[in-house]
Parts: sequence; C-alpha cells; structure tokens
Amino acid sequence: MQNKRLLEYHEEELDSSFTVGDLYLGTVKKLSSGLNAAFVDVGHEKDGFLHYQDLGPNINSLNKFVKDIIAKRVSTGRLNGIKLEPAIEKIGKIDKVLTKNAPILVQVVKEPISTKGPRLSCDISIAGRYLVLVPFSDGVNLSKKITDRAERSRLLRLMSSLKPQNFGIIVRTVAQDKDVEELDRDLQNSLAKWEQAVKTLADAKPRDRVLGEMNRASSILRDMLNESFESITVDTKESFDEIRTYIHTIAPEKEKIVKLHTGKTKVFEALGLEKQLKSLFGRSVSLPGGGYLIIEHTEALHVIDVNSGNKSNSEEDQEATAISVNREAAKEIARQLRLRDMGGIIVVDFIDMKKAENKKLLQDIMRDEMKADRSKFTILPLTKFGLMQITRQRVRPEMNIVTREVCPTCGGTGTIQASVLVTDVIETNLDYMLTKQNEHGISIALHPFLYAYYTKGLYSKQMQWYMKYKTWVKIVKDSSLGIVNFKFFNKSGEEIEVSNNV
Repeated sequence: MQNKRLLEYHEEELDSSFTVGDLYLGTVKKLSSGLNAAFVDVGHEKDGFLHYQDLGPNINSLNKFVKDIIAKRVSTGRLNGIKLEPAIEKIGKIDKVLTKNAPILVQVVKEPISTKGPRLSCDISIAGRYLVLVPFSDGVNLSKKITDRAERSRLLRLMSSLKPQNFGIIVRTVAQDKDVEELDRDLQNSLAKWEQAVKTLADAKPRDRVLGEMNRASSILRDMLNESFESITVDTKESFDEIRTYIHTIAPEKEKIVKLHTGKTKVFEALGLEKQLKSLFGRSVSLPGGGYLIIEHTEALHVIDVNSGNKSNSEEDQEATAISVNREAAKEIARQLRLRDMGGIIVVDFIDMKKAENKKLLQDIMRDEMKADRSKFTILPLTKFGLMQITRQRVRPEMNIVTREVCPTCGGTGTIQASVLVTDVIETNLDYMLTKQNEHGISIALHPFLYAYYTKGLYSKQMQWYMKYKTWVKIVKDSSLGIVNFKFFNKSGEEIEVSNNV
C-alpha cells in the first residue's frame, strides 16, 4: 500500500506448484521443428514449453553436468576446474541440441496461465536480493538502471573478484552503494541454494521439483524492499517469525518495521483493505472526479473504456473535460494493471481529444505512472481513434476477485454490487444532486437496515447532511427494497434517475 491506497495484491495457494523461479527435473517429450521448441514433462497436466531461444548458450554444459550428477560422477555444485562445452548457435535447430526422452533441468519463467502449460528455460538463474547467480556462464552484467559511471566500475571490479569460476553474475539495481560484505553474503546465500539444488538433483526422479522458490511474501520482500517501506504487518505468529528472520538476514536495519497484528478485527478490515478490494476488482471502477472505467477481459486482450460520468456536465470546455478525466483515468489504469497483474495486450479507449499536445501529454502521464511497475511494458501513442495500446509482460495468472455478492432479496438467482459500497453510491448521487443540480426537497427510500444507519443517534448521518448542505433530506423506510437498493424522489414525489456505478 502507498498512502493507504492498495497498489499490489498477491495471493499464494498452499499447494502452488510451478512458481516462477522453481527448478524441475523434466523429460523431453516432444520436439517440434516447426515451432523450434520442445515440450517437456514437469508434472503439470500440460507439458511445459521450451523454445530454442530459452535454452541459453551453455545448454550443452548444463546437460552434461545433469547427467554426471544423476550418474553420481559429480557430487558438488562447485564448477571449479570444469571445462565448459562450446556454446550453441544463436539461430539453430532444437533437434540438434536435445533428444527425445532425455532428462533436462529446467526453470519456470512463466506460470501456467489459462489453458497453457508453464513456460520453461534452461538458462538457469538463482535470484538473490542484490545479485542473480547464473551457473555455466562467465560474465558480470549490471542493471541498466545503475547509471553512475564510478558506481558501475566499482561494482564491476568487486563482482569480478568475488565471482566463483564458471558462474556469471547479474547485479540488480538495489546493489547500488552496498558494501562488499553485504554483496558477498548475498552471493554465498545464492551459492548455497545452488548446492542444495544439486544435492536434491542427485536423487531426483523425473517430474521432481529440485529447487522451490521461497514463499510469495518473502520473494516480494526480496525484490521490493527498499528505504521507503514504513511497515510490514503480519497476522499470524508463524509468518511473523519467518518474515522477521528473513528480514534480519537481508536487511537487519528494517527488522523493527515488521509488526504482528493482534487486534480483534481482521488485518484487512483494520487497514481499510476489505472495502478497497471490493471496489477495485469489479467491472466498473470509479475515478475521484466523477468519471469511471469499465474493464472487460477477453481471451485475446483486455479492454478498458474511460467514461466521464457526471463530469461531462461540470465543465464548459469539452477538451478540458476530456484531458481532466483522461489524466485521472491514466493514473487509475496504471494502478489497475499492477493490482490485477493484467498482461498481454491492453487497449484503452480514452475520451476523444483534438489537440496533439494533449495526446502526447497523456502518453507521457501514462509512462510516468507506470515507471514503478516491475513488469516490462510498452506504450504506443494514441491512434487516430483515440485508442492507446499497451503490452505488459505477465508471468503469473491474472489476479481476479469476485466482487459481486449473492443477492439477499432474490434468493441467490442474481448478483448485486458489493453491499459494503452502497453508502458511497448514495452519498455520491446525493452530493451531485444538491451541489450540481440544486435540487431541493429530496427524499430517499431505503431498506430498513440502511434507514437505521442514516437516522440513528442525535447527530445522525441525516443530521450531518443537513449541516453540510443546509437542506433537510427526508429518508423513507421501504422494506420491499433490497439491502443495496434505493430510490431518490424529488419534491413532487417523482423518481429521479440515478447512477448505480460505485
């Protein structure tokens, strides 16, 4: 969360196999020369997909090493003194490199999504906090985001001297300005993981997981933890101990920000997250200024439609309205892409703008808002029809939460908007009528529960409205209405059409 607003939401299932980063002992089941790829059995219902480009240049060295480990000719993960096999051609044929039914060590780079099996790679890498260790390679590469020349040369010099023989190293952005002890500790941790994988591989059967990625919470902290983190809240004692121990290992100075939630209310409720989850994962998402987004998912792509809602009446100049709503929409869309982990092709239908500088401005805003996104993305300029095309890399299935609740008034045959948000909808509509349309003598018909919520107490919600708008709003009890249904009436008793968008 940032400024009390949810930015990313991850779920981990207890039996989640095939997590990004896992190593498996697979078996080559089929070679497809047309696709220049292999299908590998790693225990998923669908065989994993391994393209020639994902074999890595040192696949021959890896395959020889795996066979030696299985045959017990080699018993250690240290690669000192091993003569590497020649690198394969950049553009070659997969059937010249792999053979059917051969054992192969693979790493999951994309979890199974929809009807597809996991995407695999033989370019093995062991991720640490500051470094990524690459067995059977021999170079030091630095993150492009480290731009300071002196710092680049320091890290290059350091890592070249620390690097074990026949291992490559990729230096991550967070390694900037870290001292040699921290970097070496991280390197030794990654080497220990590789050693453990090799030990497991020696007795592994085909389809076995050789090295499991750490749990989702720890891997997120490994990749994201930085100076801006102010608190890490955990609601179970076991997870609290585990996370605190892990933080003590990777960033001891941050250990004190790990807190155990012990309140009577659930942690998500206490932090205001339950309501956000209900309102953020629906088909319709509200914008602060009165506009809203409609988000639709298809097999091929995601479509987002930007609507101005009540905003269209509030500004004289159409172009000003369009840029104002589009700005808000761009910020919310960038957040939604991270929140739902939407990937592939995303097409956004913004409100039409005529001026070229506004179109350029919108693309710049979108790029700035997505800067913090850890997934790779590409944003194309707006087309002639006002559509923006975005591609975003996705390595896990999209996050989807059912935000509609079974209707209590129709016995479960229909669905309603999340009931926790009904008060927000009522108050948005009321504010719009009283401030923008200058309506007077309004009355609202509500379910008895909602009636009690608005009228109970000396300083009730109804009284607060009176103090705020200087006009009395009559509230009528109507038990024929569902708990999330309501009706607005004007002073003549005629029903007023209102928006039900949350």
